[in-house]
Amino acid sequence: MVEPQNDSGDRSKMGEIEAYLQAYLETGYFMGSVLVGLGGEVLFSKGYGMANLEHNIPNILQTKFRLGSVTKQFTATAILKLQEQNLLDINNSIATYLPDYPCGEQITVHHLLNHTAGIPNYTNFDDFSTKKKLEIKLEDLIASFKYLPLEFTPGEMFSYSNSGYLVLSKIIETVSNQSYADYLQQYIFKPLGMKDSGYDCHETILLNRAAGYIFSGEEYQNADFLDMSFPSGAGALYSTVDDIYTWERSLYTDAILNQSSRDTMFASTIKVPTDENELAYYGYGWFIDTQHNRRRISHGGGIDGFRTQFDRYPNEQIAIAILSNLQTSPAGKIGRDLAAILWGESYELPQKRKAIEIDPTIYETYVGTYKFEPSSSLPPSVSDLIFTVTTKNRRIFTQLTGQEVVEIFPESPTKFFLKFVDAQLTFVTNKENKVSQVILHQNRKDTVLNRIN
Repeated sequence: MVEPQNDSGDRSKMGEIEAYLQAYLETGYFMGSVLVGLGGEVLFSKGYGMANLEHNIPNILQTKFRLGSVTKQFTATAILKLQEQNLLDINNSIATYLPDYPCGEQITVHHLLNHTAGIPNYTNFDDFSTKKKLEIKLEDLIASFKYLPLEFTPGEMFSYSNSGYLVLSKIIETVSNQSYADYLQQYIFKPLGMKDSGYDCHETILLNRAAGYIFSGEEYQNADFLDMSFPSGAGALYSTVDDIYTWERSLYTDAILNQSSRDTMFASTIKVPTDENELAYYGYGWFIDTQHNRRRISHGGGIDGFRTQFDRYPNEQIAIAILSNLQTSPAGKIGRDLAAILWGESYELPQKRKAIEIDPTIYETYVGTYKFEPSSSLPPSVSDLIFTVTTKNRRIFTQLTGQEVVEIFPESPTKFFLKFVDAQLTFVTNKENKVSQVILHQNRKDTVLNRIN
């Protein structure tokens, strides 16, 4: 376990963290609450920005945020708890518990837990953005995808699917004879004293609930409405940084799950495709990888108006929780940078970028299509995407296959930045003085795309 070097050194690192987060707040791309813990001691915790911009209410340590997919670790825990209670077996087919589920004999509970079931992801459906505003029963939501063909043979590969965690939610309710929300309250939140955590519901009056926002690069906007019946066990929980740390400390004990269950949850069950050089795996509700040459167990979350990241470095007993009520916050990057500060490694202080005026005729030289340069670190799903650059009304735009058109803004005649995400682009010319490449700078990594026409 890593111990603080000394009081003055520890205070210095906390000062660095404070300066870093304040700099991010000033860029407009972060607000929320942050906690850094070491071995049960809270080293740093603070709220930033506003929980509610319209009423001028600041984020504090008691502010409640939607967790998004950080919810999945609690769903996985509930499943393993039910196994300890001899109410299910993760190696059984889901037909054992949901006999009317098509192809249920092929899919095990294990496949749902580690995203290897092959069930299509309902949040990727074309009609999701319109349907998500309406209340829906869990069984009706499951019915929207359960009759679709599986995308691959269960167990064959990893493919992140919120749908699988909806099915897990239904299994929890079926075998426990309780609602998903009630089971988690009885067997996780209440035993741990997590009084500020639960299943979010629009109708409930919830003290210190944060409102969710989007930052356009120039102004804040209210996030889209999402009826919380839609995310269920895939992303419907709320919590505070203090409660998250209480939860984190319990994972070193038998308070909720025994050692065997915890070992099962944190096992590297399937390799995850990643654009990073390091290997990454998925357990049950957790990603397992290496960051800063240390084993990390983590999960991020994104849901309308919120972005979260929860990182654990169990060998050092370091925990970092970032809960943000800003959908465009780079919570994952913030988590990695805070860890870098703790271990005295390099990181970049965030800066607010400003667009400059340049001759818009330059944009025409960049118009075209670009493709990712072949790399062993890029999965095929990324390598095959096309990056398109277009212009309109003296402005320049980019679009990646399957994503929205996004405007980019010049910092120089060759360097551009995006406002919605922390990413920059550099256009490169060849010996003939023609644009041949664009380099994407994101997450401290440079990715080359070659021009194909």
